[in-house]
Amino acid sequence: MDLRDLRYFETIAELQHLGRASARLHRTQPALTSSIRRLEAACGAALFEKAGRGIRLTEAGRVLLKWAQRMRFDVEDARRELASIGSGLAGHVRLGIVPTAAQFLLPPVARQLLVEAPGVTLHTVVGLIDTLKPRLLAGEIEVMVGTESADDAGFVSQLLAEDEIVIAASEQHHVFRDGVTTLEALADCRWALQPPGAPTRDWLDHTFERRGLPRPHVQVETTMLLMLPALIVQTGLLSFISRHHLQGPGRIAGLQEVPIRDATMRRRLVVTHHAQRFLSPAAQRLVALFGESAVQSEHSDP
Repeated sequence: MDLRDLRYFETIAELQHLGRASARLHRTQPALTSSIRRLEAACGAALFEKAGRGIRLTEAGRVLLKWAQRMRFDVEDARRELASIGSGLAGHVRLGIVPTAAQFLLPPVARQLLVEAPGVTLHTVVGLIDTLKPRLLAGEIEVMVGTESADDAGFVSQLLAEDEIVIAASEQHHVFRDGVTTLEALADCRWALQPPGAPTRDWLDHTFERRGLPRPHVQVETTMLLMLPALIVQTGLLSFISRHHLQGPGRIAGLQEVPIRDATMRRRLVVTHHAQRFLSPAAQRLVALFGESAVQSEHSDP
């Protein structure tokens, strides 16, 4: 199979239309049709079928698409590895990272990487683990820093830090005047939280339910995790955030933990990359710096 034919095939499969694929690829429709016929001859099966005014993949087409994408990643990795020989720490690193790690772990690591290798460019995607993991699996990012989850075959993870998620509010919130220490006492409070499906939101909802309580009354719901600490300082809302926001260098003035027993979620932050795909020298150094930063932080803890 010709790699160019496979590249054309991926675009046609994405757009599901020969005309639009022709415009994007700057190739005539007959040329693309010939390309598909060559692939079908090699596969011994039809790859597309008509669907309204467009086309769609057959079962054989879906299988070929999966392998075509893997082949493209392998070819791109080979090119990058060859280009990196003799270049030292240079090139482009694609990093996916969860918000808490982006705020508290990434800055010193990125600073050190750029001191050692000023020619490196770093593309950072900040998101929740359920959006980052598919991008790592697809090869769209090389390195991921996120919460530990079930091991995926073919990936390597290294523990960086342990994080605790706690209930917090403005220091002026009435829960501190009232001496609140139980979940039951929070039944009438309003909250600012992430949407359902976010790990911290689901954990908190289930904690309330296990105590026979209704789920928290959410008045502000946001996917922007980094805005929550500043938001609750300015409002009478409770939230569920990393303890990093409440202590140490990252402490936000005016924010305080609500001391509720059995309402602390513990999670582990890890750095992960694919075990078999090529990892550029710059990406390798980024992973190593995250590890070194974690060791230094552990030794500096009282």
